[in-house]
Amino acid sequence: MSRIICIDYGGKRTGLAVTDPLKIIATALTTVETKELIPFLKKYFLQEQVELILIGEPLNLDDSATHATPLVKQAIIRLKKEFPTIPIQTVDERYTSKMASRAMVEMGMKKKDRQVKGNIDQIAATIMLQEYLQSLA
Repeated sequence: MSRIICIDYGGKRTGLAVTDPLKIIATALTTVETKELIPFLKKYFLQEQVELILIGEPLNLDDSATHATPLVKQAIIRLKKEFPTIPIQTVDERYTSKMASRAMVEMGMKKKDRQVKGNIDQIAATIMLQEYLQSLA
């Protein structure tokens, strides 16, 4: 059984989340430096079968591009080149960082841990992936 991986792509850091093999639950995987994303994914894909890559698409409320949209579009081109057999799909990432921050507070995470920006990236990717799974149900 294969998994779905979700990417919260950023200029410095990239959060990753993944489903279980049955594609029921989304779980935070890790945060990597963006420049290490492709090497990380190559290694991960050797260990795990992945059927779909989701990547958060940054948009404004009016659906126009944000300052980060061109970065994500470049990342998609690179992902397609590096992993031509794995489909790539964009998902709306609006509000996911705010939702991630709120979730960390609600989980009772210590302030020190909430300030680790990589935690927000992982949780944002998890939220996008869980929303995607719920849209399939």
